[in-house]
Amino acid sequence: MVKRNAREERRRVQLMEAKAELRKGKEKRRRRDNTIAAAACALAVIVAAVLQGTVFASNPTAAEYAAAQAGLEAPSATPSASPAQTNGPDIPKPETAAGKTFTGQLVLNGKPVGVELDGTKAPQAAAVFASLAQAGTLNGRQCGRLTNSAGFALLQCGQKADGSSDTAYTWGPLENTPADGTYPAGTIAVARTANNAYGNGQEFFIVYKDTTIPADSAGGYTVVGKVTSGLDVVDGIAAAGVKTGNDGAPVTPVTIDSFTVK
Repeated sequence: MVKRNAREERRRVQLMEAKAELRKGKEKRRRRDNTIAAAACALAVIVAAVLQGTVFASNPTAAEYAAAQAGLEAPSATPSASPAQTNGPDIPKPETAAGKTFTGQLVLNGKPVGVELDGTKAPQAAAVFASLAQAGTLNGRQCGRLTNSAGFALLQCGQKADGSSDTAYTWGPLENTPADGTYPAGTIAVARTANNAYGNGQEFFIVYKDTTIPADSAGGYTVVGKVTSGLDVVDGIAAAGVKTGNDGAPVTPVTIDSFTVK
């Protein structure tokens, strides 16, 4: 009887120990799952912040335009700390375009758009885009952004196939920016990082209807030239609409077949 009681007691102790180990295992798994969940949330916040700083830090969105028109302070990306105010060695000198007028053609989806770059009013910008055209850098790039709000109508071009830009190719200063923020139909202007006069890059936008774009803390947007013929090509792209809302990828994918000037 004593032996049987002892055996039963050992079994009870073993059962209690097993249950305790099970509880410990569950507690470890719960702590591990909580840690993984917290890390995933933190990563999501970081990714969202990066996307906001890279994708949306460009010329104003339709929402910013609407806010400005309503007399409200337009939301904008926080300016980077002390952005560089000089151009790198790969940026052509404004002297190469100063006083010159470059004429040429931008072919979008097989349809020609006549263009003119103004080296008198915007020598640095004209030097950059004449150089990009002559090097064929923009050939095959996309026009990945279209807006079609009333008073805010533009097609933005120069993105790579994956939608990204060449972040190492930035330059300034701003030139030939409209004092009243008005960009007439046919204007070709330079897209840039928000609040940074030296945040210009390889992207540009074509205004296809008279548009008002509010300046940010850096100023307006450099007008580098104008469309001399074929603005109806852009009108046709705009007529097909935007995939979502009134500011985003055009329904009709647009490729720069070629961009040439002389």
